[in-house]
Amino acid sequence: MDVECVFFGPLRESVGEKTVVRDTDATTVGELLVELEVAYPALRSLVDDDELAAGIAVTLNTKHVQHLDGLETELAEGDVLRLTPAIHGG
Repeated sequence: MDVECVFFGPLRESVGEKTVVRDTDATTVGELLVELEVAYPALRSLVDDDELAAGIAVTLNTKHVQHLDGLETELAEGDVLRLTPAIHGG
């Protein structure tokens, strides 16, 4: 299935493109993130001990995956996954 992956900030620099359409066999967000780590080693660790790495916000079709089923959130054809460095400050 095809899933569109959109990268922001330094993540975009690590991939070299803003948007990548992945033809994937991954069925969950976590599986796709691991696949992206392998395809783009400069992304380093998106998944840490079966958890989303600190400092990364991931949305699936505009909903934060933490408000869904986390890394176990299921993927479907045509989904859009956005990866953004978490913004801190005040």
